[in-house]
Amino acid sequence: MISMTRQFSDDFLVGAATAAYQIEGAWNEDGKSPSIWDRFVKRRGAIADGTDGRVACDHYHRLDDDIRIMADLGLDAYRFSTAWSRVIPNGVGDVNEAGLDFYDRLVDGLLAHDIKPVLTLYHWDLPAVLADRGGWLNRDVAQYFAEYAHVMAERLGDRVKYWTTLNEPWCASFLGYGTGEHAPGIQDPGAALQAAHHLSLAHGLGVQALRSALPDSAQISVVLNLATPYPSSDAPEDAAAVHRRKVVANDVFLSPMLEGEYPDELKELTSAYSDWSFVHEGDLETICQPIDALGINYYSSVAVAQRPDGRDDAADRGCVPGTGDTMDVDKHLPVSDMGWPVTPQGLTDLLIELGHRFPGLPLMITENGMALRDQVVVENGVERVHDQERIDYLSVHLEAVGKAMDAGVPVLGYFVWSLLDNFEWALGCSKRFGLLYTDYTTQQRIWKDSAFWYRDFAMSHMAQ
Repeated sequence: MISMTRQFSDDFLVGAATAAYQIEGAWNEDGKSPSIWDRFVKRRGAIADGTDGRVACDHYHRLDDDIRIMADLGLDAYRFSTAWSRVIPNGVGDVNEAGLDFYDRLVDGLLAHDIKPVLTLYHWDLPAVLADRGGWLNRDVAQYFAEYAHVMAERLGDRVKYWTTLNEPWCASFLGYGTGEHAPGIQDPGAALQAAHHLSLAHGLGVQALRSALPDSAQISVVLNLATPYPSSDAPEDAAAVHRRKVVANDVFLSPMLEGEYPDELKELTSAYSDWSFVHEGDLETICQPIDALGINYYSSVAVAQRPDGRDDAADRGCVPGTGDTMDVDKHLPVSDMGWPVTPQGLTDLLIELGHRFPGLPLMITENGMALRDQVVVENGVERVHDQERIDYLSVHLEAVGKAMDAGVPVLGYFVWSLLDNFEWALGCSKRFGLLYTDYTTQQRIWKDSAFWYRDFAMSHMAQ
């Protein structure tokens, strides 16, 4: 057992995170239109276990009970996403008041329990009607996103302080348009780069829209899942492989959003897949908007090496364009049920690296967690889930955050993924990350040992 003795200041946010499509259900109720995920789950073989998000955790109908669980956990804050197609069913234009009413009730319920709402506008569930108009390959969608952002800010800006434009645009672009393993299921490395740019443009326009409608006290961020590779050996070619992975996977968003440029090396590494003509004059100025924090989703680091044959087969495999000549290397570390190695040092290193590159920019751990093959057992008539490995994982990663803070990196808070087991995208309901076990047949929520542990951590933090 690993004990966690790290103490955080009383203004450090301790929270949990979810996403709309993964928990809400009610996929076609009260005026909501289908999202690209409502379509994608119907494809044969698209979802590992054949499940979908039509019901998911039925959070839409169990909102009050789930908020009470958050209060019982002692959370400072709750990070959630809003469903664009629930609010603006046609993607642009008329607003669905019933959709806004749901998020009104969510925000008011959180505040009634002294839980700070942390709102993410886009967590991959583009309205399907916009996919019919090209999806993220259509630059007009970036403007539609800004209009959606303005609607949400006008409605909830008097009560929500923390706003995020996009969650993990890397996944939305490279997995949705490059590998095709996520919605909308396109396999084209060049399309992935174009989608990435338009997502960045949506971020910039979205920040502008939020600033125009929110009070000055609002905090605006974007959430990225940055690659954290390390070389598998001391060989210079493996160090070069790490560098290439970071340039393509990280600088495709970090550089335009925070530095107002695309590195020449990025364009060179991806020149076989795109001429970057989708970048228009003025785009980079629009994308590079001042933000108040950068959200970081971190789960694992991976050892990488240059492929022995040096061949770039990104076009064949639909992988990250420009890094097809690198490969992941198994270092025989403990792994989660996702097969991801447990590497807390990678989180410390990432935070320190970002602190040096963007001095003074506050960071926030917006997702961190571990999938396990959780099992319910009955002890003395009580259903329990013993997940000590998850407790150990959370402990060492919170300690990793503390080490970065000791080095002077400003970290505002930590959100565990996830509040409860949910629909994990292409993996369906087969992977469990939650503090709460979800029985998908009865929708019962069962507290895991990690939930009790996290409650104790949150309560001790609040008591300081």
